[in-house]
Amino acid sequence: MSITTRPIDSSHPRTSKVVRPAWEEPRAPLEAGARAIVLFVMAALIVVPLYIVVLTSFSSQATITAAGGMVIVPGELTFSAYEQILSGGVVTRAVMVSVGITAVGTLISLVVSVMAAYGLSRPGSFAHRPILFFLLITMFFGAGMIPSYLLVSNLGLINSYWSLILPSCISVFNIFLMRGFFMGIDQSILDSARIDGAGDWRILSKMVLPMSKSVITVIGLFYGVGYWNAFFNATLYINDSEKLPLQVILRSYVLQGVSVPGQVAVGSGEVATLAVQMAVVIIALVPVLIVYPFLQKHISSGVMIGAVKG
Repeated sequence: MSITTRPIDSSHPRTSKVVRPAWEEPRAPLEAGARAIVLFVMAALIVVPLYIVVLTSFSSQATITAAGGMVIVPGELTFSAYEQILSGGVVTRAVMVSVGITAVGTLISLVVSVMAAYGLSRPGSFAHRPILFFLLITMFFGAGMIPSYLLVSNLGLINSYWSLILPSCISVFNIFLMRGFFMGIDQSILDSARIDGAGDWRILSKMVLPMSKSVITVIGLFYGVGYWNAFFNATLYINDSEKLPLQVILRSYVLQGVSVPGQVAVGSGEVATLAVQMAVVIIALVPVLIVYPFLQKHISSGVMIGAVKG
């Protein structure tokens, strides 16, 4: 018994259909509508509170009193709150302190993290496995607040700006993320440079770093936001009110409802206390909102570092 086969007709609609992954198929109208609603709700949860905070910071005492607190409908607008906190007082000084700590701390953290990640990503590097094991332990076990304070005190860093940088200078998680990215670089490219006589410093500066802009940008953003938002170390190690960063001032205004020593009284005259509080919140948010758009093109690819692929 012979079996005859017939060639597949490529013009047939069933055989000519291109098979695509499920995530590339066009969405059904119901699914697209549900997705749009979810995205709208998520955007509203972010934009509406920000709108209320901004509007309240620009509102007068009469408008805030009429609204019974946070202002939703615009009324009488004024810059009095911003004029008061930026008129050379403790907030202005705290902003400068936070900017300096963030800039210097982020630079130091990035330099140390890049060197550590590159060294640990090279096979056969000195004490490769023991250092990795030691770093891994520090991710899960910490010394605690009292030993950390004693260490900072014995190093003579109490009431020093370095106490706001060095204790949180390194994130082992960020080092591991950067190390994973460096290990993904084609080894043959680095070997060819080594054959041409390039050393590790030249390979790192001329080849690895230009190919790692995304990961460096994202890790730098992580470090920068961490330094900018940090306040706990300042409450432990800083005794001089003139050295306090912005987040401590923000905490004093918003959470505790009091001002730090040396600050002019708030809420007097036509300036509402609530408006001053919201103005400090906005000042704390502005730097991140300004920096993020310039880094957005790198973040989309950088945030996928370490993700499960396949």
